[in-house]
Amino acid sequence: MTSIAWVGLGSNQGDSATLLKRALQALDGLPRTGLDQASAAYRTPPWGVTDQPDFLNAVARLSTELAPEALLSALLEIESDLGRVREGHRWGPRPIDLDLLVFDHQVIDTPELSLPHPRLHERAFVLVPLHALAPELVIPGRGPVTGLLEQLSPEDRRAVRATDIELNDRLD
Repeated sequence: MTSIAWVGLGSNQGDSATLLKRALQALDGLPRTGLDQASAAYRTPPWGVTDQPDFLNAVARLSTELAPEALLSALLEIESDLGRVREGHRWGPRPIDLDLLVFDHQVIDTPELSLPHPRLHERAFVLVPLHALAPELVIPGRGPVTGLLEQLSPEDRRAVRATDIELNDRLD
């Protein structure tokens, strides 16, 4: 059975645009998984730890036959392959960050995995690119992406800036 998963991507170390493209290629190469679409990249201020460079952020839609836990494990492996070391500040700088945001309409709360992502509804850097691809998407327990985005402050929404970095050419 094929499921739809939404993944958030972020980078603020190294060549962030190239790292996002490489992450998308790796997502598309996962077993029994295909990359359906990816948003453009957005430049966003850091969240949590603010004394660091801006991020490039995007979201991707996957079709997958993997279970949510297996997909999460694959995301962590891609991060590691692209140079991420999970040490230091939780929201500190990193070459790549992949978050499993939504998996079908599932709600999961285990020590290893929380779905939908527990802070998704608070983060303009996720909601803005997600809205660009799927404004009608309903986040389980939270509501439609459009409504969630409207609940954020205008300042938070304006802080997420469009770029001319197109990630959909990732497979060229």
